[in-house]
Amino acid sequence: MIAHGKNIKVFSANANPKLAKDIANIIGVPIGNSKVQTFSDGEISVTISETVRGSDVFLVQSTSYPVNEHIMELLIMIDAFKRASAGRVTAVIPYFGYARQDRKAKARDPISAKLVADLIATAGADRVLTMDLHAPQIQGFFNIPVDHLLGVPILVPYYAEKFAGNMDDLIVVSPDLGSVTRARQFADRLDVPLAIIDKRRPKVNVAEVMNIIGEIKDKRIILVDDMIDTAGTICQGAKALKERGAKEIYACATHAVLSGPAVERIANSDIDELLVLDTVVLPPEKKIDKIKIMSVAPVFAEAIERIYEDLSVSTLFV
Repeated sequence: MIAHGKNIKVFSANANPKLAKDIANIIGVPIGNSKVQTFSDGEISVTISETVRGSDVFLVQSTSYPVNEHIMELLIMIDAFKRASAGRVTAVIPYFGYARQDRKAKARDPISAKLVADLIATAGADRVLTMDLHAPQIQGFFNIPVDHLLGVPILVPYYAEKFAGNMDDLIVVSPDLGSVTRARQFADRLDVPLAIIDKRRPKVNVAEVMNIIGEIKDKRIILVDDMIDTAGTICQGAKALKERGAKEIYACATHAVLSGPAVERIANSDIDELLVLDTVVLPPEKKIDKIKIMSVAPVFAEAIERIYEDLSVSTLFV
């Protein structure tokens, strides 16, 4: 029995069709012929207009806003491919929604990330390809293989080129204790020092900076995080750094969720430039001058080719 389908087919639901097309173009295959529509009562309808029998199907779908609708699109399309006798179905989820609900923070909390993982496997996905899960242990929530790509190897070369030969006053800063490991990897790759913002969060989406561990006065800062949602953490961190004497502040993140007042906060913040990846579609009204976008398509395309050819994907993690 072969471990994969006879040929690669890349399909997209409605969350990030441009990224799916970019991935397909790099691989050298046409985007799959399918349509995802919504009935007047809100039910989702999926039409697959080409054969997938025996194929190695890769379905690209970030579970970003509107999260629940995009999750249902993903599940229904996976089911459609399995019922159409696809050889193997890989759910390519550049941004995995519900990843922040990964544990019981208080009594009677759900672990929604585990529930979504179970739904994806139950729908019929044979494996998952994703990037920068908010909590890496979510890989263990799946009972199917998970390839977990990292955003740091994409983001670091941008700054290595931007500050080439002029890194003496550069320092990488983690906006909170939860991002220290990611920020340390970032700093090690650039070979620059690391600082940490120690903060407490009085309530959801409200952050209060308490202390900065490390010397940041007269330094150029790179704030590193996995995602920016309402931008409260990153903007408050930038303000604290500026108040303590930082010269320039650059920020970067893999996932630009940018919900609620995020764009306005970033526009009015002390951040000089925000670099994000295109795992989440940024609508035109959110594309302000401060925000620069890089594509993850080349990395996902290479990962898909390696999965199809049964080669190691771990070389893309480092």
